[in-house]
Amino acid sequence: MANSEKTAAIAEITDKFRESGAAVLTEYRGLTVAQLSQLRSTLREHATYAVVKNTLTEIAAREAGVTAFDGHLQGPTAIAFVTGDPVEAAKGLRDFAKANPLLVIKAGVLDGNPLTAEEITKLADLESREVLLAKLAGAMKGSLTKAVYLFAAPLAQTARVVDALRAKVEAQGGNTTAEPEAAAADETPASDDTVDAAPAAEAASVSSAAPTDVAEGGDES
Repeated sequence: MANSEKTAAIAEITDKFRESGAAVLTEYRGLTVAQLSQLRSTLREHATYAVVKNTLTEIAAREAGVTAFDGHLQGPTAIAFVTGDPVEAAKGLRDFAKANPLLVIKAGVLDGNPLTAEEITKLADLESREVLLAKLAGAMKGSLTKAVYLFAAPLAQTARVVDALRAKVEAQGGNTTAEPEAAAADETPASDDTVDAAPAAEAASVSSAAPTDVAEGGDES
């Protein structure tokens, strides 16, 4: 390969690293062309599966700041450059490796963080972004329903109170002013004259009643 071609290949791999949210390094020794095509088709929605040269990939990874593949670039190598959902891409690789044990998942990188083969398997066990969003939407819908009920409950209670008061007024013949006026009269503060006059009136009542009691007692004797 000419130097210009190597330079172009390194630049292309470097760009793929930088443009991908994740990348998974695999060894495909023993897989047929048909099997590799099947894997590419499986990953197409979330990742690009590309066969690469180890020496060029090592340089490209270094230029892109990727260290997760250090020491793993051996044998026939292909990388899944993930631009979609990394969970779905990891699921695709895991399921294909189960059906085709010749595919070996060696290492990965996710948002700049290195991943081991075991961690990629754990990533594949997670729920997809769509499922998580659906669950979040369901939880938010449930919370909104509860909030609507809490806001509506006081209004419903107020309506019941108003209806009860209206029924009470109708049962009393529609007299809606008597009770308020009586209440207003009860709340009217007494003047000083009224307060002073009360003991005097009570005393006069007692003094006028006393002779009558005595007279009645005298008749009985």
